[in-house]
Amino acid sequence: MNRNSRRLSLTIEEQIAQSQLRGRVSVHDRENAEVSCISFHDYMAICLYDEKEGYYRSGDVRVGKKGDFYTSSAIGSIMGEKLASCAAELANCQKDSVVRFAEWGAGTGLLSEQMIAAWSSARHSWLSQVQHYIVDSNPVHLEAAQSRLELALADLDTIAAPRPQLHYVTPQEAKNVMNETTRSNGAASTARPYTIIIANELLDAFPVHRVVMKEGRLWELGVAVNVSDDEEVLRYVYTALTDERIAMVLHRDGIELLEGQITEVNLAAEQWITELGQLVEHGALLLVDYGHEVPEITASHRMHGTLLCYKDHMAHDRPFILPGEQDMTSHINFTACRHAAEQAGWQVQYYDTQKQFLLDQGLLQDLVAHDGTNPFSEAARRNRSIRQLLLSDNMSESFKVMVLVKGV
Repeated sequence: MNRNSRRLSLTIEEQIAQSQLRGRVSVHDRENAEVSCISFHDYMAICLYDEKEGYYRSGDVRVGKKGDFYTSSAIGSIMGEKLASCAAELANCQKDSVVRFAEWGAGTGLLSEQMIAAWSSARHSWLSQVQHYIVDSNPVHLEAAQSRLELALADLDTIAAPRPQLHYVTPQEAKNVMNETTRSNGAASTARPYTIIIANELLDAFPVHRVVMKEGRLWELGVAVNVSDDEEVLRYVYTALTDERIAMVLHRDGIELLEGQITEVNLAAEQWITELGQLVEHGALLLVDYGHEVPEITASHRMHGTLLCYKDHMAHDRPFILPGEQDMTSHINFTACRHAAEQAGWQVQYYDTQKQFLLDQGLLQDLVAHDGTNPFSEAARRNRSIRQLLLSDNMSESFKVMVLVKGV
């Protein structure tokens, strides 16, 4: 455990000591045996988003070869090109609106670089008028994205290719921009901007509540200091539900847990979709994430939920080690996303597996004939990227693409 992890561990232990929430080591414990705890949601939020030591707020670049995980944009430029094509179809329909883009959770800007290159190559007439926002909460990521994209735009400038105007902002700054636009549209008759937001593997990074069915009662999993001789400093405890929306979401989505089964409830993802629905009057939201609908996400073989941690590109299920130094993620419940989106005024225009999305965007037509003598040629590398996206470990079927539209 490094210095940052030790400091964050102390912060977590202080939060637990000061918490009014109480949990039971066993569901059979009496109330007077309850211990101080925080919800797993709050623990995950501290680990990922603490302003000083949080995983996404501090440290080095977290994504790519030097980080702890890859996204689909790292497998060649294919995914970026197909998302660009989908976004361009939406933009091309907006004859009387100024189009603007935002990649939310943009990381080091690789996906935006791929999308901008695709739009520029297609010479879209609207591109030079576009405001493109790179949105990320990690200042190191924003710096890396700016360095990457300034080089890419300089290359476009040398060939007089169309390019957007880029802005590098935090999530709150992006919301402020959209809120100002919404208010100004309410006060004046100016043309509404058409806002297209791309979120590639963003929602699975939001903190989740973990719940379990134990002896016929629904409990939430809390986190307490471990007073046993085990090597881990923290442990799970059982506590009452900390948010009334948890039970409402489970009922709404038709989720009935088996005895002993754990699942995750991502209220933060629903809140994010809802908030964007309030800020965007006219636009689209492209979601790409690892997840399923309710029948699969709560199937009997998923007794322990879907939470995983990533460190140095290795996955494990021990969230209490290395706080602030490992990624935590859980699969997205797309049934919940659909319900939240529709309630917020979004319409589901498209939903399918990433594999089917790529096929629908003409991926097979991108396979390039070559003589096969040079496995390192651009054509050979591109063909390998296509095969990897379509065939590798069923990942392309576990990833889903959901396109939401508003103000149609």
